[in-house]
Amino acid sequence: MMFNYEINIPQMLITVKKETDTLGYVAIDSPFGGRSHGGLRMQPDVDVEEISSLARSMTLKYGFLGLPHGGAKAGIRYEPEAPQEARKERLKEFGRAIAPLILNGVYFPAPDMGTSNDDIRFMLKSIGAPIKRRELLDIPSGYYTALSVFAAAKTTADFLNLELSNCSVAIEGFGKVGGELANLFARANTRIVAVSTSKGAIFNPKGLDIKRLKTLSREAGSHMVTLYKDAEQIKNSELLELPVDILCPCARHNTIRADNADKIMARFICSGANNPVTYEADELLFRKGILCLPDFVTNCGGALGGTMEFASVDRKTISDFIEKQIGIRILWLLKRAREENLLPRDIALHLTLKNLERIRKQVNNSRLYKRLFEAGLELYRRGWIPGSIVARLSLGYFESSIVSPEDLWYKEIKIG
Repeated sequence: MMFNYEINIPQMLITVKKETDTLGYVAIDSPFGGRSHGGLRMQPDVDVEEISSLARSMTLKYGFLGLPHGGAKAGIRYEPEAPQEARKERLKEFGRAIAPLILNGVYFPAPDMGTSNDDIRFMLKSIGAPIKRRELLDIPSGYYTALSVFAAAKTTADFLNLELSNCSVAIEGFGKVGGELANLFARANTRIVAVSTSKGAIFNPKGLDIKRLKTLSREAGSHMVTLYKDAEQIKNSELLELPVDILCPCARHNTIRADNADKIMARFICSGANNPVTYEADELLFRKGILCLPDFVTNCGGALGGTMEFASVDRKTISDFIEKQIGIRILWLLKRAREENLLPRDIALHLTLKNLERIRKQVNNSRLYKRLFEAGLELYRRGWIPGSIVARLSLGYFESSIVSPEDLWYKEIKIG
């Protein structure tokens, strides 16, 4: 039995051009309260389809978590490793083109693949956007994303009666998320047998030295895979086909498709990337008995952690919160998928759409506590009150939003 669903959310899609040159794209997927959040990435081949699907993923992440934030995404068509001055010029041009969205609070960008906090600050300053005192903090969103992926992988391994210390892992993409995820697996004594960057992939069935790889990554960026000598050089596509216990796509979208799904040999797939597995591939993997966890669930730690840190919650509390809440939700999905014989993605989508309905009603009928919290948060961002005051309200707000009594319907939902 499969579940039919339709996400009826209109998008605002903008193509940014300079004469005949396409600079990039912006997609506003769901501006709750007139505002939307999502990263700004920089890649030479980014296209409108990718940005549109990534914006939808942000909506699904916030919806799954029960947070009243709109989803968005932007992408600049440019080489992220280009000379600094050239990068700045492209950021400035793109920023000027989308300035009305930013200055009117419709879209607030954040660092993403190929961009940093410094890039976002530079772009905002170049268009005269006010940066509040406590905005654009150096939030470790890559770590928070990796933490939710790791928590999902650990919960799934336990569910399948696997010990992480006896598992093999292949990580596609060794960037902000993949690199942090490798650290987490290494601390759990998991054998990481393959990693990749845009320059290629490396494989050693006995395991890779993650500390050495991190050092090479700092020194040589994506070229690190060509400098690591104690491994076999393989194609990026071959990494996906390795017979590992856990496959973690942490790179681009649609790397696992209908045309290569039959070659996947992992026990289960736990994604750090957005939309790495197409729906058609997910169905094929399901028939093969390969478990594929929904990416907007496994990698939502970045969205959750960033939102919590922005609200002055301390990092230890955030990390504990992410691990606990992702573990609870993944276990629920796995049990329900087994009971209903459904794709975990279908169950998570149905749950998310229900949550989005609830969020819309709450936004339209904002409760007093929520209004007080948002007012306090605005004062904190402007630097007018200390974080300790906001922190007292923040954790209670997230607990009531994410682990609220309304969540009880998760246990009673019927699909099909």
